[in-house]
Amino acid sequence: MKRALIIVDVQNDFLPGGALAVPEGDKIIPVINHIQVQDCFDHIFATQDWHPANHGSFAMQHPGRAPGDIIKLNGLTQVLWPAHCVQGTVGAAFAPKLDTRRIEKIFHKGADPRVDSYSGFFDNGHKHATGLEAYLREQKLVEIFIVGLATDYCVKATALDSAKLGFATSVIADACRGVNLKPGDDQRALDEMRAAGVRVRTSDEIFGAFLISKIL
Repeated sequence: MKRALIIVDVQNDFLPGGALAVPEGDKIIPVINHIQVQDCFDHIFATQDWHPANHGSFAMQHPGRAPGDIIKLNGLTQVLWPAHCVQGTVGAAFAPKLDTRRIEKIFHKGADPRVDSYSGFFDNGHKHATGLEAYLREQKLVEIFIVGLATDYCVKATALDSAKLGFATSVIADACRGVNLKPGDDQRALDEMRAAGVRVRTSDEIFGAFLISKIL
């Protein structure tokens, strides 16, 4: 069974010191780099938040509002964020220490200023696809492993969509970190993913399972 690794949004603005820093977001990079060189995956892809400067999810676009506020954006519930991952900026670039040499294709998301896009597959309204699903099916990939930032938003949304689309989906928990606007959001996200049929695993489990399959 062919395996794909999807690296979600390991970008400068989500690392410590970035515009929308995920606590300990930098700690996952060595794990992701190590995972990539173990020959566990047939294909490696990445998603990249790619917002225009006037994106509707940015608090600065809504006078009187602050990051963390919740509004309706074109009919969808929207958490407001600091401006982040603006197209072409240093903040939108992949983390310098992330090994990108094996990434064969990048899928941009969040380019429509009218709707946010947490999932690597669709915008939050599920009206427009990024092309990731079509590419996975074209490559005849059926088993998907997800790592990156952040556990409680883009990793969760990507994993839930992957499972709904019928892919055998695993999240590698030690290669993810959460925003945790509310304490425990990351653990609640993992529970939600489990309930939807997503396997929550560790990198050590992945390596062990892969070695056993090689021996057998």
